[in-house]
Parts: sequence; structure tokens; C-alpha cells
Amino acid sequence: MYRIVLSLIFTLALATAAAADIRPESFTLSPLIGGHLFDEDQNLENAFFWSLGLGYNLTDQAALEAVFSNTKADGESPGVNDTEVRTYRIDALYHFLPKQRLVPYLAVGFGAINLNPDTGPSRKHFLADVGGGVKYFLTDLIALRADLRYLLDFPVPENNLLCSAGLYFQFGQPPAAPAPVVMEVPPPPPEPEPAAPLDSDGDGVFDQQDQCPDTPQGVKVNSIGCPLDSDNDGVADYRDNCPNTPQNAVVDSDGCPLDSDGDGVFDYLDKCPDTPQGVSVDENGCPTKLTLHINFGLDSDRIGPAYDGEIAKAAQCINDYPGNIVFIDGHTDSQGSEEYNQQLSERRAIAVKNRLVEKFGIPGSRMTTRGFGESMPVADNATSEGRFLNRRVEVACGATE
Repeated sequence: MYRIVLSLIFTLALATAAAADIRPESFTLSPLIGGHLFDEDQNLENAFFWSLGLGYNLTDQAALEAVFSNTKADGESPGVNDTEVRTYRIDALYHFLPKQRLVPYLAVGFGAINLNPDTGPSRKHFLADVGGGVKYFLTDLIALRADLRYLLDFPVPENNLLCSAGLYFQFGQPPAAPAPVVMEVPPPPPEPEPAAPLDSDGDGVFDQQDQCPDTPQGVKVNSIGCPLDSDNDGVADYRDNCPNTPQNAVVDSDGCPLDSDGDGVFDYLDKCPDTPQGVSVDENGCPTKLTLHINFGLDSDRIGPAYDGEIAKAAQCINDYPGNIVFIDGHTDSQGSEEYNQQLSERRAIAVKNRLVEKFGIPGSRMTTRGFGESMPVADNATSEGRFLNRRVEVACGATE
């Protein structure tokens, strides 16, 4: 039997799909087979089941489906009867991508479950179900279908899971397009003789095509009579004082890039657009910052003399910008506790500040120390190289509040 089913599926897969999608206002038939998984409390072994669904597509996305399923399950322990399980459901389906060949869907519904043991009374419970699946169209009317459904029956909650696959058939043709309405249109009145074309502004483009009719004399224009804008900044070439402005740069009325915060870096290059007046910036428009890599010893905030060169760089940066606020920020790697690393980062920032005061004469009042512990890594703490980069002190010699 399974060979016949496989042969049928293979034959259908070779067919050409005319319009593989969910058809609104069409009936559907869906035979499925699969596995029925029971709750442990039901004392029934998981078993094979079959189901049959009859549905109606309200739209290309919404559908209703009535489903009947039948399972014959063996008792899981001695003294438990073999049981025939039947379910009756009404489901609502919502299809995603209904115009595609592969159509996923979600489903929710309710119904009844009837358990008929070999001996003893049968039981009928109310059930609710939720699940989903996919439909893969082989032709415009036939699809493969896979479905997963979770069942919960009441009043004593018991869980059932149905996993199934099979076929999906659509019946009905899409509505025919209405016949075009042919209306008799009276012939247009004869057109008057065209007047001689004018070029009022003398730019070489006739008025009827000229979208910029008042172009000044001698200005080069394009095919629609508008002044050329070679760099596409919205300012015509004849009054553009910055003719090679990069694309997407915001410009002023003279065609030059804006520098809104006056830091000397144009807005289209400025990565820190709100820098206060007078603060020194780098080529990206951001306050000047210098990163010092000082390899402190274990549980130590002592700076060895080998790092005086690094400290000298910081002193030079601070002296170059005497009007700026200076922040000295300590950071650590992730080894040790978070609380301890916070204290250690503060001590190391203070150690750098003290060296700048003692060895290079920088006034302590110009510098503010801060500790960030392990909270701001710049590299991976899982490697020794990454931990070295994270054990750093940053001197923001062009900082702002």
C-alpha cells in the first residue's frame, strides 16, 4: 500500500503547477495518516491513526474544516483495555503566504473525543485543539500536507498529540473575470493648428517642455530646462560654491556641507554631531580620547616605570587642549568579582592621575577619575589577548560633561 502512495506522490510532483495557491470559495478534502501520542495518565500506548477533513476556504487566508479521526490503541499495562479513540473537531485555519507553492498555516478548534474500550462504558469528553502545519502544492488543486495538533480534553485535562501527513485536494475553479465593458467613445474634436514653439528664457528648451521657465541667461541646463546640479546636492552649479559635495551630504544655500556644531567636521562625516563649542575633536568630530594600555600586576594599581612613555602621551594630549575637561577612566577584564573589579578600576584611574600630577605637573583640578570595572570590554575576555586589551585606562583629553 505504501508503495502505491509513494508512486502517486511522485507522479503528482512531476505535474506542472498552473496556479499553486489557496483558492477562496472552494471546498477541500484532506485524508491524513500519522501517530497518536497519549498522556501517561491515560495508560494507552501511542498508536497509528487516520483522519479525514472536509473544509471550505472562506478567503485565500481563512478557512473552516470539519475533521474526524480514528485511533485503535492498546492498553499500556495489564488490566487496561484496548481502546478505540474517535475525535470530532471543527477547526479554523489561517494561511500565511497563500499565493506561494509552500503555504504554512496555524489552526485552532474545538470538538469532542470518544473513548470506547473493549469492555466497560465508553467516555465522551469535550476537547480543544491548537496547532499548525504546511501545505506544498504539487498542482493547482493538489498539495502534500503535514499537520501537528495538540489536543486537550476536559473535564479531567488529558493531553494528546497528533502528528500526521497526507494529501490536500481543492474543488472548484476561480471565478471568471468579468467581460470587459465596451463603450463607444465619440471621436475627439479636431485639434487646432499648433502655435510656433516658444523659448521665453532662451535656454534652448521650448516652454512646453521647460520645467524651469525663468533660468538666468547663460546658465547650462538639462533636457527639461533646469540648471545643472552636477553633484546632486540640490543647489544649481551656477551658484554652488562647493561643486564636489559628496552624495547625501546636507548643504547650505551656497551648496557647501553643513557643520551644525561648529567643530570643523562636516555633518556628513561627524559621528558626534552635538559637540559643545570649544571642545577639541578628532577626524570623526568626536571629543579627543587617548587609550593607554598599562599592564598592571595582579591585585595591583602600581604603574611600572616602563609605562612612563604611555603616561607622557596622556600628558601631551591634556596640555594640547588646556581648555578642556579631562576624564581618566579605569577598566578591567572580567577575572575576579564584579565588585572587586569596580574598586580596582577606580584605584588604577587614580594611579594614572597621581603619576600625571607628580611626574608631569598636570593640575589635579583639571582631571576627574572614574572606574567602570569590567562593564565596558573592548575585546573578548575569553582570551589572554582580549583580557590585556580590556585592562586599560582611557584619558579623554577632549571630553565634555
